[in-house]
Amino acid sequence: MSISYEDVAADLRRIVISGRLDMPGTDSVASQLAQLTAAPKRAVVVDLSHLKFLASIGIRALISSAKEVQKRGGKMALVVNKASTVMMSLEATGVDELIPVFGTSADAEKAVLA
Repeated sequence: MSISYEDVAADLRRIVISGRLDMPGTDSVASQLAQLTAAPKRAVVVDLSHLKFLASIGIRALISSAKEVQKRGGKMALVVNKASTVMMSLEATGVDELIPVFGTSADAEKAVLA
């Protein structure tokens, strides 16, 4: 499980999570994700394209982060491989209706900066 970030622009942060967002994986990155999305960036893109598994606890961490970004007047989007089990998890739980999901970082960045 790993999490990294890059401030792509003055108002945009890209966070990349890889591995498994299951119970142990989420425990190891949830606080980092909360801190990274709490930064005063208006736009946040969370890249999950290298994520192998997404459990409900990981979904909860993503929703909490998106709510915090929204409270600041910002937008958060996810980058997910559309044919992955991660995308199936997001669709099955309706998270794709709450947090916009894109196939590429470029599309997600354009959407959160709009």
